[in-house]
Amino acid sequence: MNSELSNTINPGKDGDVTRQIKNEINVVPVLVESSSSCIMTLESTSYVTVEGGRYAGDFSSYLRDREKSEYHSQDQLYTLSQRFDPPGNVTLQDVSPKIVSSDDEQQNNLRQNIDSADGTEVQDGKNYKRKLNVEKLINKNGGKLLFILFIFSALNVCIYLMSKIALHMELEDGINCTAHDMIQAILQEEELGLPRSAGNVFSLWMCSGLVELQLKPHHRPYEIRQRWFELVERFSNASDSRKRRDEPSLSYQRNVFLLKKDEEQIKDQKILELLYEESKYNILEGRYPCEMMHYISLGAIQAKIELGPYNPQIHTIQFFRENQRRFLPGHIIKTAWSWLRISGKNSPEVGLLEQYKKIPPTTPVKKLVQKYLAFCWTLPFYGSAFFQGQVEQPVRGLTSLITHQDLLVLIAINSQGVYIIDHIQCTLLLGLKYKDMSWDYAKPSQENNPDCLPCLFIQFIVLENGTRVSKILQVFSKQAVMMDTLISTFVEESKRISDDLDGSNNTSTGDNDEAQMPLNARRDLGPSCLCNKLSKLTLATFDDDGHCIGKSGSWSFSY
Repeated sequence: MNSELSNTINPGKDGDVTRQIKNEINVVPVLVESSSSCIMTLESTSYVTVEGGRYAGDFSSYLRDREKSEYHSQDQLYTLSQRFDPPGNVTLQDVSPKIVSSDDEQQNNLRQNIDSADGTEVQDGKNYKRKLNVEKLINKNGGKLLFILFIFSALNVCIYLMSKIALHMELEDGINCTAHDMIQAILQEEELGLPRSAGNVFSLWMCSGLVELQLKPHHRPYEIRQRWFELVERFSNASDSRKRRDEPSLSYQRNVFLLKKDEEQIKDQKILELLYEESKYNILEGRYPCEMMHYISLGAIQAKIELGPYNPQIHTIQFFRENQRRFLPGHIIKTAWSWLRISGKNSPEVGLLEQYKKIPPTTPVKKLVQKYLAFCWTLPFYGSAFFQGQVEQPVRGLTSLITHQDLLVLIAINSQGVYIIDHIQCTLLLGLKYKDMSWDYAKPSQENNPDCLPCLFIQFIVLENGTRVSKILQVFSKQAVMMDTLISTFVEESKRISDDLDGSNNTSTGDNDEAQMPLNARRDLGPSCLCNKLSKLTLATFDDDGHCIGKSGSWSFSY
């Protein structure tokens, strides 16, 4: 997997962000009679300075130039930031029209049909109702009048909330309905009871097991769904059969650009409950690494919220043993003692029961939700967008050389930094704040080779045997371009906030002080889970002069 490392550090600001949700549906057109909604419940290189945006050394034999225009070659549909590029006006090209005829005789017949159908609803052979609208367009080549028939069909759309509620909406003009329109429909749903301020907290996402996209307000979900296979081909290196099975779903989730300091000020209980449900999902899916003792404490809080007060007749060790997957992530359940018939005092089910019993029976759900979120807010990767990638593992012995495979990882990116997570073992491999790292995106050197992937280079400084050296990690992923774009957006925003604070002589930071603490110094979270594990990664090492003094894996062939 060879890649070319660019010496340009400032890519374009637009791209897509993404995320996964359990329930999957097909967002497909279903013709209906009217608009309504209802709710249903469902179970070379030296250190690169971010500020300067340039390399401190010259390694022309290793670095490769890229044309700056390449950064801006992406389709506008897949741009990222919701803060830029306000929605444009809808054009004829946006609707994907069907050209009916350009022949004079057929035009006359079409005119007669249009005169009787325009502005009315007609019945087709399948008893579906369609609303016809007509636009005219002059054919510049032949000078003939073309009639373009637009069929705007209603759509039956399901939008999932993280609270296992699905909002079923029948949209009269669903093909042209934007993400903003759907969000407004969610906020207007009385049974949900969400305040208008929720529009700044949550966004519409289209997600599957392979690609996760946060939609911009002017994106049309129907159009993106129609092009989903194209997106999967572009941003996933899964097998062809897996790609063909991939089905996205629409979900209403936390906006990745929401600052944690703003979230901590939210008082509305409906919003906090949705944020709690999303945090719970990330905890149970292993996206938020924690210590085992914290998983058990969080599981006990969840049990109190869902089960109510402790009942000794029901809530036994056997009960929690049978319901572990409901309250704990999978890697905890699969530990060595889980197969034993007799639960030891340190087993997860015993810990869950003991912690559950300690919660006062009169504790209100509101306080429990706040307690759960308060802990999650201390996690450095909280509120991240997640991307799929792979990293090389160090080769240890002849056997591992033969059976060696890349490690599949999640790359979590939020407003504070970048985090490489082994979500199977549920552990943090590498976590870096933006101020402590530099990065670059590189296209594959062999673009026609499916085994040659784009990559993201992450560079950081460490002390090794008392000497300051630079380490570089190579993350391989077809989603590297989206990671690059999101990092650039957050760094630019951080610079803007910093400049504003400097201008007002304010020395406070954009987030709370606790969020800026080193990973291994955060409260009582032990180093076994939230400290960097460089020994599990294949890294290249450079000295202050830019000389490579250590290499392995792909680096052995590229430098």
